Amino acid sequence: MPAIHHRQGCGENAISRRRLVQAGGLGMLGLSLPRLLHAEDSLRNSGNEPRAKACLFIDQYGGASQIDTWDPKPAAPAEIRGPYQPIATPVPGIRVGELLPRLAALADRYCLVRSMTHGNPNHDGGTHVALTGRSQPAPDSPYFGSVVARFRPSQVNLPSYVWLQNLDVDVQPRFRTAGFLGNACAPLCLGEYDDNPSSASFRMTAFDPPADVSRNRLSARQQLLGGLAPFTGREAPTIDGFQRFQERAFDLVEGPAARAAFDLNAEPAAVRDRYGRMPLGQNLLLARRLIEAGTRLVTVNAWPGYPEKDKYPHFTQGWDMHGAAVQKCGIFSTGQFGLGFALPVFDQALSALLEDLDQRGLLETTLVIVVGEFGRTPKVVNGPYPGRDHWPQCYSALLSGAGVRGGSVYGASDAISAYVKDKPVTPEDFGATLFDALGIPPETRFGRDGFSERVSAGQPILDLFG
Repeated sequence: MPAIHHRQGCGENAISRRRLVQAGGLGMLGLSLPRLLHAEDSLRNSGNEPRAKACLFIDQYGGASQIDTWDPKPAAPAEIRGPYQPIATPVPGIRVGELLPRLAALADRYCLVRSMTHGNPNHDGGTHVALTGRSQPAPDSPYFGSVVARFRPSQVNLPSYVWLQNLDVDVQPRFRTAGFLGNACAPLCLGEYDDNPSSASFRMTAFDPPADVSRNRLSARQQLLGGLAPFTGREAPTIDGFQRFQERAFDLVEGPAARAAFDLNAEPAAVRDRYGRMPLGQNLLLARRLIEAGTRLVTVNAWPGYPEKDKYPHFTQGWDMHGAAVQKCGIFSTGQFGLGFALPVFDQALSALLEDLDQRGLLETTLVIVVGEFGRTPKVVNGPYPGRDHWPQCYSALLSGAGVRGGSVYGASDAISAYVKDKPVTPEDFGATLFDALGIPPETRFGRDGFSERVSAGQPILDLFG
């Protein structure tokens, strides 16, 4: 949630109407919600009939190993293939890593892209590339969710863009902003380390007014705003727009609908158990609730959490499995940075999500994406804790829902998953595919001046869709 920079003290009734407009109502409300809701006014109807009404973007922050998950290489030397064997799926010719049995059984519901590629091997730069869809993004290039909030905002009174679970200190906090699109398109961010929906003490407070603003004071401010005489002249359309945002902000704070969407306690215990009580499972369940309620794009940091026996040090880049001494566990272990821990949590949570979306009739209209900022090196390195290092040259992604061709593979890597062999997928083409699925043509103009850039320089990969 964007920070509150302007807060009025006493003497509120003496504030001029012009000052109120300049503040966007923030000082009167003690809230930043009107800026978040301002995205609605930015909608440009492209005329495209979107394949997807919403997108659930699962970010395997840290970079998951493609070889040990979606692109196993059983014929490669031991230092490449690792200890895990591939297992069959119901789709002839498609095999995945053995620690993904539930997802293997659902292979007919997703497409594996085995030819993702870019050139930035650092977490900060790679994340910025992967989440902007730009090989050379400017520092203030907006992430996918902000662009969606700009052009396809929610049609109900919910934030258009929500981010679940923080990224860590090895990346700049761009995920909390909307870059040059401004605060109106920034995400509502929930989940800071242990303070996430898997915690029994977690409570969603984003819609709470400040502690010094009681419900009576909030009601009085609403009445004051409602009692202002209509504006006329050149400023009238802008003022009317801000008044609509203020009304929506009051509705979010006072009304039950938005709070209900964020309330995991409304879910049966059996459903919460099916997703898994780890951060990833509960964040995915919350994401499903938000998508069902009308949020357009939810990004989930796919942090599995940590095993109780290995609680610290704890970082949220759970897929960064170097196996280096600082992590003190190898990539093939059951420690916090081990696939033996992370993949069973991931397998349970993602399979539950896909089945749940399908059973609720949401998979047809929800684009599900699973991808990290890059993959891992083909060769296992380091000791005494073996691991795989950063590798953006070739890695994998999973797409499901919204007409994605289930039971398929797009692209191919070479014999050791080091380089793309066939059908490379650039950040630009990946971003164009996401935008096109949501009804935002890649050629749509935007930018700091509103028109000098395309939303994406890539071309949608239409072969991914049936």
